[in-house]
Amino acid sequence: RAMENQSSASEFFLRGISESPEQQQLLFGIFLCMYLITLTGNVLIILAISSDPHLHTPMYFFLANLSFVDIGLTSSTVTNMLGNIQTQHHTISFKGCLSQMYFFLMFGDLDSFLLAVMAYDRYMAICRPLYYSTVMSPRVCALLLALCWVLTNTVALTHTLLMARLSFCAVGEIAHFFCDILPVLKLSCSDTHINELMVFALGGTVLIVPFLCIVISYVHIISALLRVRAPGGRGKAFSTCSSHLCVVCMFYGTLFSAYLCPPSLASDKKDIAAAMMYTIVAPMLNPFIYSLRNKDMKGALKRFLSHRIIFSS
Repeated sequence: RAMENQSSASEFFLRGISESPEQQQLLFGIFLCMYLITLTGNVLIILAISSDPHLHTPMYFFLANLSFVDIGLTSSTVTNMLGNIQTQHHTISFKGCLSQMYFFLMFGDLDSFLLAVMAYDRYMAICRPLYYSTVMSPRVCALLLALCWVLTNTVALTHTLLMARLSFCAVGEIAHFFCDILPVLKLSCSDTHINELMVFALGGTVLIVPFLCIVISYVHIISALLRVRAPGGRGKAFSTCSSHLCVVCMFYGTLFSAYLCPPSLASDKKDIAAAMMYTIVAPMLNPFIYSLRNKDMKGALKRFLSHRIIFSS
């Protein structure tokens, strides 16, 4: 009933990244290549971890799940964008917009929570090594992952249901390349105060709480490493954290610039650029960061690829 009364508008127009017709095929080629690289890199990470018994540890368990989430995050936005560019049909149905919003929020929030869980894992491994195997047991890891899924699905579903109750009186243009919450809210002709309040409350919680957990974990990690007298031992311990720190800086840097900057500094182009960073660029670069800066991951990828080549031959 709520869906029937929500509006007379049954679809929206997505402005996309560029409105220039001569740039569309170039953009299609660029983003198709980036999407294929993202799929290939993250699938290789998942396969290498699952096939190597040495990597059946909590850290790599969460890394494999992070790769799966990155695939979902990119697919939730890029596939529709590629279809729009190729067909030059830039409209999206209201139900399709809500579905895209739900999956984007779910996978985006999962990224945030998984990065926090991975930071806690590194904290336990470096600062509490005697308790590590007990605290980060397979059962606890599975429970932490399940908790992340439940929380992020709840947040995404809340935003989606609140959006479904709004009225949209005409076919509006979304100043974005996918259905993000704030650009869609601007098109509503009904009261959006509850939606905005939930965006501030839930969105701030999903961003700030995991980020603070990461910061606190690394404060303890750095403090513990500074007490290590052997430089070699200090470097080896921190090498397991460097890849994670690079990913955290890239992910939260773009998110904060997009959602937590003062309104006076906000612009459609800046928001689109930031969204491209955390939905397309970051998921594409994460496999390279983890494979190039992590010796265990690099070795597992080499063994996996060499086995596949030998098997194919």
